[in-house]
Amino acid sequence: MTRSASKSTVKPRLDHSHVRALLKGMIRIRRFEGKCAELYTQQKIRGFLHLYDGEEAVAVGVMTALDARDRVVATYREHGHALARSVPMTTTLAEMYGKAEGCAGGRGGSMHLFDAAQNFYGGNAIVGGGLPLATGLALADKMEKSDAATVCFFGEGAAAEGEFHEALNLASLWDLPVLFVCENNGYAMGSALSLTEAETEIAIKARSYKIQSETVDGMDVIAVEAATRRALQAMRESGEPYFLECRTYRFRPHSMFDAQLYRPKSEVDEWRKKGPIVRFQGWLEQNGLLHKDEIEAIVAEVDAEIDEAVAFAEAGTDAPLSSLTDFVMAPKRPAPPKTKKPGKLLDTTYREAIKSAITDAMERDNRVFLMGEDVGHYGGCYAVSKGLLDKFGPDRIRDTPLSEAGFTGAGIGAAIAGMRPIVEVMTVNFSMLALDQILNTAATFRHMSNNQFGVPVVIRMATGAGKQLAAQHSHSLEGWFAHIPGIRVLAPATLEDARGMLWTALEDPDPVLIFENVMLYNMEGKLAANAGPVDIDRAIVRREGTDISLITYGGSLWKTLEAADALAADGIEAEVIDLRSLRPLDKPTILASVAKTHRALIVDEGWKTGSLAAEIGMQIAEDAFFDLDAPLARVCSEEVPVPYAQHLEAAAIPQVPRIVEAVKALMERRP
Repeated sequence: MTRSASKSTVKPRLDHSHVRALLKGMIRIRRFEGKCAELYTQQKIRGFLHLYDGEEAVAVGVMTALDARDRVVATYREHGHALARSVPMTTTLAEMYGKAEGCAGGRGGSMHLFDAAQNFYGGNAIVGGGLPLATGLALADKMEKSDAATVCFFGEGAAAEGEFHEALNLASLWDLPVLFVCENNGYAMGSALSLTEAETEIAIKARSYKIQSETVDGMDVIAVEAATRRALQAMRESGEPYFLECRTYRFRPHSMFDAQLYRPKSEVDEWRKKGPIVRFQGWLEQNGLLHKDEIEAIVAEVDAEIDEAVAFAEAGTDAPLSSLTDFVMAPKRPAPPKTKKPGKLLDTTYREAIKSAITDAMERDNRVFLMGEDVGHYGGCYAVSKGLLDKFGPDRIRDTPLSEAGFTGAGIGAAIAGMRPIVEVMTVNFSMLALDQILNTAATFRHMSNNQFGVPVVIRMATGAGKQLAAQHSHSLEGWFAHIPGIRVLAPATLEDARGMLWTALEDPDPVLIFENVMLYNMEGKLAANAGPVDIDRAIVRREGTDISLITYGGSLWKTLEAADALAADGIEAEVIDLRSLRPLDKPTILASVAKTHRALIVDEGWKTGSLAAEIGMQIAEDAFFDLDAPLARVCSEEVPVPYAQHLEAAAIPQVPRIVEAVKALMERRP
């Protein structure tokens, strides 16, 4: 960190203007939330509505101490955070109405408020889901040598989530400037903390990760502000994380659907008597710092602002239906790379092609870095990154803990902040542990934020069977990920694509997942010394043919080409299409081939039920049915967990004889 805070910034200055601003900030949130509850009963605000009543001192106390450059990650109960961070009340309420004028264009709603101008990175509806994101934002600032801090709000219920522990461990391990703010209101939805946590002091959990921690009276706005200023001073001087557990209470239900049967009304009444506004306003009046007429003026100002916000939201417009698919992906993407005449051909392997792509990218762009399990000192599980630690150092070749959700989320956060991370998930099986971050954050962030934030992250993982690794290490889940809007899914099968697709993916403004089949890493071949980026949106015809279209990708490409050669000996000329990109699918190339051959067989290492092959077949049926002279067919993995025994494993996944047999059966079918 480059800047140290002066002692004058640590303690709040309780002059007239400051205490007035603190009180107004809390009254503003409280009265806004009251209006929202009223609008909800009128069905003008729909979906879930989680009100912040009772917790105002936390948002106001923390936000008052922040600078404009500091980043904020909120929770689904984030109206108070947004207002305290100067997100306009007008656009906040319009968003809750689902209007185009909302701060996220009506795409996020009550739980997902975004405002890039205020460095407000939105609420997160997944409990604990914002914690890894915050570590990634802070990682970007650390790598860029910024002295900004990232503040992450979450409830005490998040302390039971794995992402809580993964994020705190990573922040402490890497000395990331994250201020973790736990708003402990005593109830995770309807369960009291004592019923869900063996250790109910959340700050103790943070200290177990060697993070400096405080427990603060979250009903005292001055105490929260003072603690935040202490934390920020320590963070800006050391660059290390800090943890505040703010003991607070929500006066309203968990959401407007909540009947609150889990707590007595008397408990709520007792807490209201010591609420943050009651306490602070009473103290100000008692000490003559604010008088009754000034407080009445504050209420009048706030009510006028609320009236303006309601009028703004009521006058808001519905986004046109034509905008439904806007910002699923970036509206502007780099032009497809130009092909160039190949240079001298060099002997290499699939593994070395990927390694050279990573090396070139890191030499071209200082924002590129590699992170994942054992990518540094070990050299990568499949030796792809061997030697890169010595070349680029531990700042850019980052060994991570075995915490897929944590480090994948951190990579996503770093990408949102402008870095170009390559996240290596050791194997596709482990990606299930990171699915929350991929599905709920990376794939949705651009769309939910109305194009305010993009996620240019590249996530690589090994996939496929054939090495006798048994059921838990032999999945082919590419088709699962290809189901998700908002991401690109690639499956390079050649040396050229192994190198060039990674190059192009790193220049893409959206999240890209690259699946590398484990059976290809040792594949040898020739690669041009000047090999560069390749188009990641287009399939390619690897073998011309006239009798049938064989559609495949990844490790199955080479089996399919071998089958095509065997079929040619019997007079059947098969055209082989290498999909390369599984999302988006290059439908024109597929349909053009089917229009020529009038038959199609899809080879997919995924299971047949719900497979990518099923999707491709349906698209052909929808758009090229009358071009077909025979039924569609597919060769997929058997519907079993992949066995360990070699002969059973081989029988479980597509092999050349099965492909040949399926083609011959189709050729016997006549129109």
